[in-house]
Amino acid sequence: MNNINFLEDDKMHDECGVFGVYAPGREAARLTFFGLYALQHRGQESAGITTYDGTSAYSHKGMGLVSQVFNEDNLTPLVGHMGIGQNRYSTTGSSHIRNAQPYLIETIYGPLGIAHNGNLTNALHLRYQLLKRGVGLSSTSDSEVITQMLASPAEVWAPENGNKEKDRWVARIRSFMKVAKGAYSLTMLTRDGVYAMRDPLGLRPLCLGILGDGGYVVASETCALHTIGAEFMREVEPGEIIRINKYGLTSFEGVPSEKKSLCIFEYVYFARPDSFFEGQIIHDVRQRLGRQLAKESPIDADVVVGVPDSATPAAIGYALESGLHFTEGLTKNRYIGRTFIQPDDDLRKEGVRLKYNPLHANLEGKRVVLIDDSIVRGNTAGPLVQLIREGGAKEVHVRVSSPPVANPCFMGIDMATKKELIAGQLDIEGIRRRIGADSLAYLSHDGMVEAIKEEQKEKTGYCTACFSGEYPLEIPDWLFEDNRNQEKLVFEESWGD
Repeated sequence: MNNINFLEDDKMHDECGVFGVYAPGREAARLTFFGLYALQHRGQESAGITTYDGTSAYSHKGMGLVSQVFNEDNLTPLVGHMGIGQNRYSTTGSSHIRNAQPYLIETIYGPLGIAHNGNLTNALHLRYQLLKRGVGLSSTSDSEVITQMLASPAEVWAPENGNKEKDRWVARIRSFMKVAKGAYSLTMLTRDGVYAMRDPLGLRPLCLGILGDGGYVVASETCALHTIGAEFMREVEPGEIIRINKYGLTSFEGVPSEKKSLCIFEYVYFARPDSFFEGQIIHDVRQRLGRQLAKESPIDADVVVGVPDSATPAAIGYALESGLHFTEGLTKNRYIGRTFIQPDDDLRKEGVRLKYNPLHANLEGKRVVLIDDSIVRGNTAGPLVQLIREGGAKEVHVRVSSPPVANPCFMGIDMATKKELIAGQLDIEGIRRRIGADSLAYLSHDGMVEAIKEEQKEKTGYCTACFSGEYPLEIPDWLFEDNRNQEKLVFEESWGD
């Protein structure tokens, strides 16, 4: 049974969180479980763990949250000191058990397990290349395409590469990386060890940690390392391949990285506030975004309220910079967001009220600045403004700590058409009228980038395509059309290659 998100959350969702561990003498499954638990915010539709004990591979996955999928009865049989895991939110591939990860197949060199975060922009072309070679596929996910590509000999995808690398898996990974386009942070399980790799643009995050007893961990975010007592080492570099086995940790260059384009929405919303990227704590960065927003868009008001929980740091920053009083204006039911029980039509209409309640004592008679980190589809901003008014506020001024999201993403976020985006259809005044706010202002693009880079020792680049429309890689025209006939054309062209 699928886990139902009936509140129609007005946020973008990252595809998933990935985890991998090599821990001699310890239960990899248990470490992976708690690592995935820490990464639960990155995906809530399915969860899975695959382990290897030196002889056999074991796997369990299911639909729902980590705590719903796993218990002692199904975790205990996952024996072994090596493991990978994934939390999934579907982007490419529907919400179905057949798309749950990790994928696990048998190859001539033993088991191969894959957990993937991101989207390949040329996945359809690669999919049909596999089908043309006679490889059967059982899901609609690009992650299965990646699995089957890595199961193929290196020379299939990069003939000039051959099998020059002594490590056969590194050779296959390099060949895959030469032809794959888009976003991928991967953990990979084989009988030879745990591997990890990151696309040459570094679109999705991936970091390394070390366990006190000599084991190693790789995870989407540092919060997963801290949860299991691992010490952060560094981030996996764009284009890098990592191997962890009995000989320790080894780094290989997969493909050269010409520029770095980490998804800037990791800072704005995706990442957990206690994680850190590029030496910066996410909570601190979000406070700086709020401060910059206050500089750019001040308003005469009484209190600052953040939409819990993701906009709270930005609201604190706005209050500190503006000198206005920060207070809680909304309480959030953190347990109602996902359920196995379908609401009836009347309850569905009350979705925002099921998730939030206004605090009348803090809002009564106040001019309120309501801070949110983003407005994507615009289907909850209006009801939230109405809730604040029902709480007694006499004015509601909405401030957003990121620019208008006006462009689709094809690199691992569930937002693939411009028509889904309110800022793709309306200007700021039109959005203000739609949501019923007294005023509305967004953080500027330059202000966002500068606030994020402010404390960096080494300035870097980001993917800001959802805000700016400038993509860090070439996007096929047909992807913008959301047209199945265009997919058919790609299918026919691929068969002709």
